[in-house]
Amino acid sequence: MKLYDCAAASSPRRVRIFAAEKNIALEKIAVDLASGEQLGADFREINPDCVVPVLELDDGTRICEVFAICQYLEEFKPQPVLMGRTPVERATISMWNAKIDQQGFFATADAYRNSVKWLKNHALPGPHEFDQIPELAERGRKRVGLFHEMLNRRLEGREFVAANVYSIADISAMVVIDFAATIKIGLPDDAVDLGRWYEQVSSRSSSGA
Repeated sequence: MKLYDCAAASSPRRVRIFAAEKNIALEKIAVDLASGEQLGADFREINPDCVVPVLELDDGTRICEVFAICQYLEEFKPQPVLMGRTPVERATISMWNAKIDQQGFFATADAYRNSVKWLKNHALPGPHEFDQIPELAERGRKRVGLFHEMLNRRLEGREFVAANVYSIADISAMVVIDFAATIKIGLPDDAVDLGRWYEQVSSRSSSGA
């Protein structure tokens, strides 16, 4: 299997960590997002949405979107379970992963993509040009703060975000926190439970994948 990847990007990092937890070896093909390689004709043939990650199977099938790729890897190698062991656990993990995307990742992406200079004409991912909107960056930063507060409340008395085992929700939340740190949005000093959880999950060997 091949993973179209970018070492500096948050979305493919989630897949790399997921695969590392399962000890699945993926051939990584680097896509240079900073130079706009994802917008070129060659990569458009691979993914017309012009984003990574893309998982290419041995039969040529291509799977885009982080959650869909991880679903495939979960089926490909069921152990260790990262997406739930029972119907309730699977639904809870999926729910929390969606909350993390909606309240954390999208907020951070707004703050990032509407403020960094190299994305001046690409405030949204994909093949179309969109101007940056400074107000969206400001709103995104505020939303990230609310996301941190929400996660801190959730983690009170809990070891992991969604279930009583490490899951894709923990991967997603950790990556979002690291993504926010790239634009100097750190964890609040008073978010004790969030800080405890972050220290634990970021110390896993897979976090460096």
